Amino acid sequence: MLREFVTRYSFALDDYQLEACAKVEDGAGVLVAAPTGAGKTVVGEFAVFCAVERGTKCFYTTPIKALSNQKFHDLEERYGSEVVGLLTGDTTINGEAQVVVMTTEVLRNMIYAESPTLANLGYVVMDEVHYLADRFRGAVWEEVILGLARDVQVVSLSATVSNAEEFGDWLDEVRGRVDVVLSERRPVPLFQHVMVGRRLHDLFDGDAPTVLALPGRRASEVNPELLSISKQEARAVRDDSRNPRSRSGRGKRKAGYGSGSYGGAAHGSQTQDSQRRLTPRRDGMVELLAAAELLPAICFIFSRQGCDAAVRQLLHSNVRLTTAREARELREICDRHVGGMPADDLRALEFDVFVEALARGIAAHHAGILPAFKAVVEEGFAAGLIKVVFATETLALGINMPARTVVLEKLVKYNGQAHVDITPGEYTQLTGRAGRRGIDVEGHALVLWQPGLDPRAVAGLASRRTYPLRSSFSPTYNMAVNMVGRVGRSKARVLLEQSFAQFQTDRNVVGIAREAERTEQLVAEHLKAAQCDRGDFVEYARMRDQVSQLEAEAARGRKSDLRAEAMESLFHLEAGDLIWVSGGKHAGWAVVVDPGRSRSSEPTPMVMTEGRELTRLSLKDFPQPTVAVGKVRIPKKFDPRVAHSRKALVAALLDRVRAQKPVPPQFFKPERDEEIATEVADLRLRLRAHPCHGCPDRELHARHAEQALRMERDLVKSEARMARRTATIAAKFDRICTVLTSLGYLDADDPDLVTADGKRLSRIYSELDLVAAECLREGVFDGLEAPQLAAVLSSLVYESRREASRVARMPDRASESAQHEVRQVWRRVSLVERDQRLDPAKEPDIGFAEAAHAWATGAELADVLEVTGLPAGDFVRWVRQVIDMAGQVADAAGPGDVRRRARQIVELMRRGVIQYDPDED
Repeated sequence: MLREFVTRYSFALDDYQLEACAKVEDGAGVLVAAPTGAGKTVVGEFAVFCAVERGTKCFYTTPIKALSNQKFHDLEERYGSEVVGLLTGDTTINGEAQVVVMTTEVLRNMIYAESPTLANLGYVVMDEVHYLADRFRGAVWEEVILGLARDVQVVSLSATVSNAEEFGDWLDEVRGRVDVVLSERRPVPLFQHVMVGRRLHDLFDGDAPTVLALPGRRASEVNPELLSISKQEARAVRDDSRNPRSRSGRGKRKAGYGSGSYGGAAHGSQTQDSQRRLTPRRDGMVELLAAAELLPAICFIFSRQGCDAAVRQLLHSNVRLTTAREARELREICDRHVGGMPADDLRALEFDVFVEALARGIAAHHAGILPAFKAVVEEGFAAGLIKVVFATETLALGINMPARTVVLEKLVKYNGQAHVDITPGEYTQLTGRAGRRGIDVEGHALVLWQPGLDPRAVAGLASRRTYPLRSSFSPTYNMAVNMVGRVGRSKARVLLEQSFAQFQTDRNVVGIAREAERTEQLVAEHLKAAQCDRGDFVEYARMRDQVSQLEAEAARGRKSDLRAEAMESLFHLEAGDLIWVSGGKHAGWAVVVDPGRSRSSEPTPMVMTEGRELTRLSLKDFPQPTVAVGKVRIPKKFDPRVAHSRKALVAALLDRVRAQKPVPPQFFKPERDEEIATEVADLRLRLRAHPCHGCPDRELHARHAEQALRMERDLVKSEARMARRTATIAAKFDRICTVLTSLGYLDADDPDLVTADGKRLSRIYSELDLVAAECLREGVFDGLEAPQLAAVLSSLVYESRREASRVARMPDRASESAQHEVRQVWRRVSLVERDQRLDPAKEPDIGFAEAAHAWATGAELADVLEVTGLPAGDFVRWVRQVIDMAGQVADAAGPGDVRRRARQIVELMRRGVIQYDPDED
């Protein structure tokens, strides 16, 4: 069959492709790991070919709907619409076909439902299987791999990962006969550059490691010209330009801006004009790439706003990269995707700016733009009509959009908590887009110079080409009831012990044990060196160590007492309280706008400060407890987004402070623990009386003894880590089953029996699955109209990306009452979880409730976007999440009003921009 399959391609297959296909033909499963653009999908297409030839079924799974849609069209064109089908959750085309393309979640749901569609399944292709490392969705891949029948051949396609053999060993163990085929050869050599000012410099003095056909040869040295530029900059810029000082002047690096090796942390007066000119302008970068014939290019900017700003900047610079014919073709593509969309919606989406940039060959691509607009960009770029796309890193994991050149503006990104360096794996993924096979003879990766950039660090990043695959698998309530329902509790536990997560953990335990053995030997050596002829020096050292531990404990206790008092004071705050903020950059008088209380975490009050800033504070802003010293009236309709509302509140705050002249509250530090103080004094007396105290070599012995004692403490921690890690997945599954049994989702007498409530839970796939099932059972959703139910359901799926600038509210009293009950349910579930030592589920978030209600009642897009402040792409995604949740609730609820209202939500919300490109994520 392989010989016939090869004739279908106009190019010769690579050796690794032929090797992998031969293993599939021989009946083995296979893991294929190769760089982006190396043609891994050929092996998946061979599995499809084998299924068609042998009369069995093949399921081709992908991580996102857009990829499924693209693969469906490719296979349909080759095999015909009678043979190929598509299942993506909200799109079904010929679902019982011999070859079905689907998202991985669809296959997981089929397995749990024991769908008859699984009959005669011979092959499953898992494209982009490295998604199993995804924190939110990765568990689905392992559920599928563990749940498929053993006689199904699994063809796994992965990006190059450094532990492919480990992953292959696990697949071989749980699936039986899975071979690993690796290729590190890039089909198109990748050249590495750094752009400084308006000049392009090679990163390496010689061939880059990514230019070599195969790795292994010693990497070239860094380009000396770049090192010279770096040294000149270091002389011209103040010493702290790379690591800006804190206010105290102690040379502390600017908070959280990566390691400092990739620059970008110096700003303002710290960087002289001559050094700022080294950082390329975006229009200059594009013009240079155009002149060097290095377009089309993807420029990665780790910020949605940054991508949009870059497009506007090029528009203002009057950059035009297309011919009249190309501009016309781009407008035709645009009309095809958005034709028929209401004019008012297009105005709300700034469609005129999008089209103007598009016609010039410029576009942005990120999760915040409308899916229909993204489809235009993807088609236009794939056709070579769009020359520059400014994108966030999500594009690196998306559909096939290779370029001649990939540009990275910065090598530091914000991860939601801090600015961190990108990893070698991320660099590999991003730059892997450069070089179009069959079009380009070479690809190019370009890093833009930033003040403080260390070329050697960039070279190190570019030389490390792989990254490890780490499992994100963790049991959930839905997974537990589905697995118990299918195979019983004992077998489900055994299956979970076979997960890749447990496989990796068990291997780590072996490493920890080996390290512990080496540490024990070192402890013995240090104790021998600490021997003293005057007495038992180990006894003496243990007393000294005990003194240090007790003094540290006392200091921690005093700090903990103060922190506890500060947290307790925050729990007592109310809206309108005038308080003194004792620390942080917002220190001073402030009025509480929203107390920000939460049972699951510390309070985060939103305040208006004397400095006219509306911000959320945390416990770190209160090194001392606070207390309300007065009241400031907050208008009932106060809206923090409206300027005059904020100004009025600031004026009221300042008037109250001037009139009342309050004094910041004074608090005394907690007293020291007398019991510990007495014990420390007693130990010091015993130390002075010990025979080793007068040894002239006392401190030399002490260094060895203290090192031994420190290692002994590490050994105790290692033993605890090993105990925790052994069977961790199964142990968590047991705790989850205990919660489910206590709440009546699993039968208390028969551990293998799922109750009627449990079967409802099995249909809800959400992070708050158990909370949603409890709400259904307790009738929380009863009596709500569809828009009200949409608002309540949104709180079970929505997650704010950043701190909201407005106070979130429910749209009306009925939904407010229901939401109050949802929170009560969440609290009760959290208490049960706490008793079983499980992390509580995320708190319901009402940040999208008003938008969901408004959209379900027929509001205009422009009005809803104004209310939410969300980008159009985010709005569409969250509406679809609500629609998906409503569908699950309808399936789980059974006949009645709740099912009817939930289905009505789907009908009401799937309109306008939502119904365009429904197969997009």
